[in-house]
Order: sequence, then structure tokens, then C-alpha cells
Amino acid sequence: MTSTVPETTHYVPENLPTHLQHYINGSFVDSVSGKTFDVLDPVSNANYATAAAGQREDIDLAVAAAREAFVNGPWPRMKPRERARILNRIADAVEAQETRLADLESFDTGLPITQAKGQALRAAENFRFFADLIVAQFDDAMKVPGVQINYVNRKPIGVAGLITPWNTPFMLESWKLAPALATGNTVVLKPAEFTPLSASLWAQIFKDADLPDGVFNLVNGLGEEAGDALVKHPQVPLISFTGETTTGQTIFRNAATNLKGLSMELGGKSPCVVFADADLAAAIDSALFGVFSLNGERCTAGSRILVEQAIYDEFCEKYAARAQAIVVGDPHDPATEVGALVHPEHYEKVASYVELGKSEGRLLAGGGRPAHLPEGNYIAPTVFADVAPGARIFQEEIFGPVVTITAFETDAEALALANNTKYGLAAYIWTQNLTRAHTFSQNIEAGMVWLNSHNVRDLRTPFGGVKASGLGHEGGYRSIDFYTDQQAVHISLGAVHTPKFGSITTHAPQQG
Repeated sequence: MTSTVPETTHYVPENLPTHLQHYINGSFVDSVSGKTFDVLDPVSNANYATAAAGQREDIDLAVAAAREAFVNGPWPRMKPRERARILNRIADAVEAQETRLADLESFDTGLPITQAKGQALRAAENFRFFADLIVAQFDDAMKVPGVQINYVNRKPIGVAGLITPWNTPFMLESWKLAPALATGNTVVLKPAEFTPLSASLWAQIFKDADLPDGVFNLVNGLGEEAGDALVKHPQVPLISFTGETTTGQTIFRNAATNLKGLSMELGGKSPCVVFADADLAAAIDSALFGVFSLNGERCTAGSRILVEQAIYDEFCEKYAARAQAIVVGDPHDPATEVGALVHPEHYEKVASYVELGKSEGRLLAGGGRPAHLPEGNYIAPTVFADVAPGARIFQEEIFGPVVTITAFETDAEALALANNTKYGLAAYIWTQNLTRAHTFSQNIEAGMVWLNSHNVRDLRTPFGGVKASGLGHEGGYRSIDFYTDQQAVHISLGAVHTPKFGSITTHAPQQG
């Protein structure tokens, strides 16, 4: 039975705002229409605030402010070192709010407080990383001795539209904000409507760091309203989106009219492949963390565990016992390992997959709401074994604390099972065989592979997926590439020998 934590009074952070506004051109404002939407916390599902519901006219105002700041403001024309100083001040301000941010993030998302506490430091590190990168940035120069010099000139593109998800929202917002701003663009951020609370901190952070007005703009709202208007706006040449695959397909279609640059990190159904020669204890630790941390609401979750038949029974027994012992409870309790899912709509989706799974696999742990938590969006860590590759719980992204386990006999079968979904975001491989590890990683259809490791991110590496998991990559220099135009400049060093079209000498009559 899933472990419990002692009954506690539901924690509510101090000075919680009751209304969240947009931030446009350096000022907090409501929607032009006056429309709002309710924001609730996932433990009580009670509305704790309203938020301004952005419409097309609010996006128009935000884009106009961002465009003015780009065309006539100082930000795109600052030297990299000047922008880097401001980015580092932003990082300092984020770190200074670590405790406050963790409280707000845990309250708004249902994320356990112990897992929310690292988000501010990770967000700050994103700004420090890109502050360093733009100062160190250099571009290609090519020379044909005595004839020509060619060099690449990077320029910010314009207004970047950033659309972010509700899982670890503040940190994921920093993934987009830091490189977009570092490269001299201005931005309009549309945070997820389920979790607008921590995004509201950015405005004051940027103002205190002396970011010029209009460079950062925030419009709250629903995806089909504010998000749709941002994607379709003709003066927004870039869209960076993280979210669900079908939403990404809609964005792709809507962005086509204006041929926008797109970076999309979409859904996942990532395999965790455990071979018989693996360090079993380490593999179990990682496979548990990979799907049950962040309440299972993570795009890179290793939610399909593939286990070699020789160790299958042992793995299932040990894995299920650990899953049953995971502590489910109030997100603010330090003992909690799995908190509340973000929203009742999402809870219903995950709960429906749990019920479906009972007919598609053998239930080893969990299977529904923990008995000691009758209210809130809680689902016990759920483990299904003997799941066939055609099952919906094997194929479809659940985005919750639910995992499938499937056996394989050979390396070829393991690879076929790993690649047998429309997704291709991440993969985790556990083996002591070096040749197998590298060969398998080369052939697996995934944008990112971790060998004998859980999900540890190096900010210099590309982040993104293949197939239905994404379009393009960000991270390190890939982010610099996405948020800048690369202009080739060619300079002749000597006499220019160009064919003289139209010259009388080229049309002299032929003799003879």
C-alpha cells in the first residue's frame, strides 16, 4: 500500500495575490475586455485567484510594445557584455527569491516542495549560462587570400513569442527567456493558464534588473485565445513552444501562413531499457525517479520500461515494492515524494488511463486515488506489468505517475519495442556492455539518450526530439542559432572580375 504522510493543514503561501495581470510595456494591466479566468490550487481545487484573460487585442498591445522596443529601443543594439550584466542581475534576483518561488511553484502546480526548491537555482543558471555564452560567442570568418573575406554577422530576429507549459513552469520559462533576451530579441510570454502564479514574478525581476520597458511582455490567457493570437500575429517571426503534440500540430499549421521560425518540444513516451547485465539497483533507482518525480508530469519521463526476460520477474517485484512505498501527500510536506496533479481536468485524464490500464496490463502497484487523500488531484504511483506494445497505455502519453513494464528477449526486440511509438524525445539505456550501449543509442529513435544515468541535463547540449516529439532543438549554441539570423557578408580585396554584360565588346561581330 502506498505510504502516507501525517495529516497536515493545507499550506497557503503568505501574501498570495488574488488577481494576476498582464505586463505590457513596463506596466501591469488588465485585459482590454476586462475578461478573467479562475486559477485554482491542485490540493483543494479551490479558486485562489483570478487572472486577466488575454484576447487578440491584448496580444496586439504586447506585440506592439515589443516591436517598438526592438526597432527603436536600446536592447538589440547593446554590446553583448552590457546585456550579459543585466542577465546576471536577473540571475541574482531569481536566486534571491528561491524560497518564495518554491512556495509559489509548489502551491500552484502540486509539485513536492523538495523538488520545487531547485527550480530557482536552475532558472538562474540558465541566465548565467547565456550571459557567458553571448560574451564568448564568435562566428565564422573565411578568407580567400588576396581575393575575398567572408564573415557571418548574427542579428536578433525581432519579437519572439514564447508559449510555456504548466510543469515546472518558472524554470521552463527561463529556458526560453534567457536565450531569447541574451541574443537581443524582445519577447511576449504566454504562460500556461493552469499555472500563471510564478510567471508573475518575472516582471518585477526584470524591472529591478533594469531591463528596458517593452523588452519583456507577459499576456496570461487560454491557449486557444491568447496563444492562438500570438502564433498568428504577423509581427512575431519566432515561436518557441513546449507542450502537447496535438497543440504543436495546430501551431505548425497556423504559423505556416507567415513562415515563422518554429522550435517545438512536444510530447514523449520515452523508453527505459534495462538489460540483464545492468546495475539493477541503480537502474531501479533511476527508473523510479524518471517517471515518479515531478508527479510524473515530465516530457522526458521514462514511462515505458523494457526489461530483459532473464531479470524481468526480479525487476518487477523490486520495482513494484519501491513504488508502493513512495510517499504521496500534501506538496508542502517535506516527506512527500509525489504530490497533487496540476488540475482536475488533468487528473481525470490520468485517472482514465489508470482504469484503462487495468484491462491492458497486470496491476502491480497503485491503481487510483490513495485512500488517505479523498480530496485533491492525487493518484498513487501506478505500475502495470506485462503490457503489450499495442496497448494504449504503452503507446499514448499519460503525463502522470503511471508506468508500463514489458519484457524482451533480444537486443533486436528491445530496439523494436523502444522505437514502437510515434514519439521520440528521450531514452534511457542500462547495460554494462559498452558496444551495446553505443550501438543501441545510435539506432534508437530519440533526440536525447542517457546511458546508465537518469535525466541529467548539460546546458551546452541540444534539447529536443524526433518524430512527434518535436521540431528543432534548443540549448547551448542551438538556442543562439534559433534566436538569431545568420547574415553572410562578403568583401572583395582586389579587382573585381565580373562578366561585362551589356558591354559592346561582348557583342562584337564575329569575323570570317
